Amino acid sequence: MEVWFNPSCSKCRTARDRLDEAGVEYTLRRYLDDPPSEAELRAALSALGLEPWDVTRMSEPLARELGLRGMTRDADAWIRVLAEHPRLIQRPLVLTDDGRAWVARDDETLTEVVATTRRPAGEP
Repeated sequence: MEVWFNPSCSKCRTARDRLDEAGVEYTLRRYLDDPPSEAELRAALSALGLEPWDVTRMSEPLARELGLRGMTRDADAWIRVLAEHPRLIQRPLVLTDDGRAWVARDDETLTEVVATTRRPAGEP
């Protein structure tokens, strides 16, 4: 499992702490330092069942600067923007190897992530 993580984000730190407490194995990806490619963004969006504008942080000053509110809903163009400006990607994103994904910003979602990714007792 991979968590797209920004250490300055309280929601990311909360997700990390919950996963640690639950004993879930994961890899933190500091996506601002290691931005996802357009292909990785497409895969994440597919797993989430969302469009790129659904995971865009529209409250970021950069979103206003780029005029995203008025931008045409062209998925390819939005994915390019997110790849060029990963700070605009909603966080944390949790992606599993089996193709599941969550925007893990709230307690209910974190509970679901933990419940569906925890190994049953006795499994290595």
